[in-house]
Amino acid sequence: MEIIKKEFIFKEHNSEYECHASTLLKKGNRIICAWFEGTKEKSNDVKIKLSIYENGVFKEPKVISAKENTPHWNPVLFDLGDKIALYFKVGFEIKDWVTYISYSFDGGLNFTNPEILIEKDFSGGRGPVKNKPIRLNNGRILCPASTEQGKWLPFCDISDDNGESYKKINIPCENVGLIQPSFWQDKEGEIHALMRSNNGFIYRSDSSDFGKSWCLSYKTNMPNNNSGIDLVKLKDGRIILICNPVEGNWAARSPLSLYISDDNGDNFTKIYDLETVKGEFSYPSVINEKEKIYITYTYNRKNIVYCEIKI
Repeated sequence: MEIIKKEFIFKEHNSEYECHASTLLKKGNRIICAWFEGTKEKSNDVKIKLSIYENGVFKEPKVISAKENTPHWNPVLFDLGDKIALYFKVGFEIKDWVTYISYSFDGGLNFTNPEILIEKDFSGGRGPVKNKPIRLNNGRILCPASTEQGKWLPFCDISDDNGESYKKINIPCENVGLIQPSFWQDKEGEIHALMRSNNGFIYRSDSSDFGKSWCLSYKTNMPNNNSGIDLVKLKDGRIILICNPVEGNWAARSPLSLYISDDNGDNFTKIYDLETVKGEFSYPSVINEKEKIYITYTYNRKNIVYCEIKI
């Protein structure tokens, strides 16, 4: 593998603003990237920003807002086929999050006014919480989700009608806080989740019935610093994982590294470090199309890095 492009999304950025939690999607020749940005995480002025990468440059970001004077969080882009979905959270505290959704019918150029994903739901957010949903080989959509109302609890939101409705399925865990899953489906049809934990390691759970039930989450041998991870399955079945390989609860968010697994996620081998110096390099998002991997991540809360890697 070879990095063929690595650049900042912002050529110039307001130093008074912070940005974090990027998501990306490829639609045709466009790369669409979104993140949240404002004075500081949890500030009243934090909104969703979205930029399109075309002809070698990121265009001026657009602002997407669902509610004035209320913090916005964790956008997630997903291609529903006839439209693009942009999910994000709104709320002053994580435990009170409400999920909103906005759609684009023109390949990401314009988005509809945001609407609440599930009315009268006060569970702390539904739909994807950080990482992208996946579409299974039977057409079902699985959204990797979690809540933080006291105990950290992971779950998946299942949609069998292309995102019109969702059913919540808990992912069992004991004596550990787990959030922000990332999913893949293997060649046998089984579903697997890797999750951020507060116990120093990435945890895993597996499902043999298309996400309707999950085994008790178990610890892997991959360190986790209690920060976000993401993964993508390549066409040949290998798994690409981006993470901070640092053991500890709220440990350092550097280095940020790319790992690969050729045994369905049982073991991972480091390919290289994307960042190694002291700082915060976190919340990666990774997708794959044909012979390229596309990655974005937070750079010291002051910029978003965009990478293209040739397989």
